[in-house]
Amino acid sequence: MAGEKPNTEDRGGALEGIRVIDLTQMLAGPYCTQMLADQGAEIIKVEPPAGDNSRFVGPYRPDDTQRLFGGYFATVNRNKKSIVIDLKVDEGRALLRRLVRGADVLVENYRARVMDRLGLSYESLREENPALVYAAIRGFGDPRTGESPYVDWPAFDVVAQAMGGLMGITGPDRNTPIKVGPGIGDIVPGAFAVTGILAALLRAKTKGQGQFVDVSMVDVMLALCERIVHQYSFAGHVPRPEGNQHPILTPFGLVKARDGFVSIAAPTDEWWKKLCHLIGREDLLADETLATNELRTRNKDRVYSAIEAFTSAHTKRELLQLLGGRIPFGPVYDISEIAADPHFAARNMLAETSHPGTATPVQLAGIPVKLSDTPGRVWSSPPLLGEHTDEILVSAGLSAAEIADLRQRKIVQ
Repeated sequence: MAGEKPNTEDRGGALEGIRVIDLTQMLAGPYCTQMLADQGAEIIKVEPPAGDNSRFVGPYRPDDTQRLFGGYFATVNRNKKSIVIDLKVDEGRALLRRLVRGADVLVENYRARVMDRLGLSYESLREENPALVYAAIRGFGDPRTGESPYVDWPAFDVVAQAMGGLMGITGPDRNTPIKVGPGIGDIVPGAFAVTGILAALLRAKTKGQGQFVDVSMVDVMLALCERIVHQYSFAGHVPRPEGNQHPILTPFGLVKARDGFVSIAAPTDEWWKKLCHLIGREDLLADETLATNELRTRNKDRVYSAIEAFTSAHTKRELLQLLGGRIPFGPVYDISEIAADPHFAARNMLAETSHPGTATPVQLAGIPVKLSDTPGRVWSSPPLLGEHTDEILVSAGLSAAEIADLRQRKIVQ
């Protein structure tokens, strides 16, 4: 019957049986839906005829003979199914409505009011499915929960990092803000959206009523920088970039090794004592000007200089043996060092999956959330464009003739 969910393979996840309509592109939204997919949800990725904009962004494996999608797309679209629907035509929009009837969640990351203009607003789709959880990830949020003066502005990761306060406290010195390396202005809002979706799903399952989940990328960046709010509110202080050190905890930052950098966090008196013993600087314990964290922070240059005199004479691997496990410590790794470290292998954080056009598997970042009884897993490579169109339409109750007609008219592919 129309809207009935199909029997799918057992993915062994806690979210098995949850169906998600995924209208997202690029990074924030796909990251969100991939997190749901990793825990067993069925993700129906609805793509326009040209595909997700990120499909053809590299890099590509040197041996990839087909180049059907690159590393960017692969990183955030595993464990999903793809259907192509042209939402610019009435028949395409009607088809999406039909899919929504059998879904639990819809996620989109268009600019505000785009879905409204298509006649696919939350209020409209709720009429099809009152229990639908509708999640939107936008730069400045949605008018439904608080209309920002910037609600119609486009935004990407770098905009969220800048306006949400992250860049304002990140940089080599107080006058030089710097973008954080990974696209956390997209990725973290995507992860926050998962929290909202799961909370709304729990209520929908108990009350039978869905709701709108609104995530602003800029808001999430501010929440991520929680410290700047209390520093400003409690002390009237406007934090600035402080390099690789912490503004109120010492030592808590990076120091040089012979072949790179390492992180050390020993701000409590007990950790400080252990560190001093480990680096052979018991004399620092007799210095009353370094007796507390507050005093060490006032005199942080002397603290870091003393530590670095020791660490700079050793390699990262040597320091791992000397300090690892004894105090909070970690070397600054690049990806080749991550790939060689047994931690990431033991935690299956470099997961392998097949890739079309290549003879050998590729590696993707694994699943960081581990559940004991229903472990998530990487069960399929990212889908080809429209790979599951027929399967999904059959599950929605369409006949072979109807599907053939839609294909002939290029409403689906």
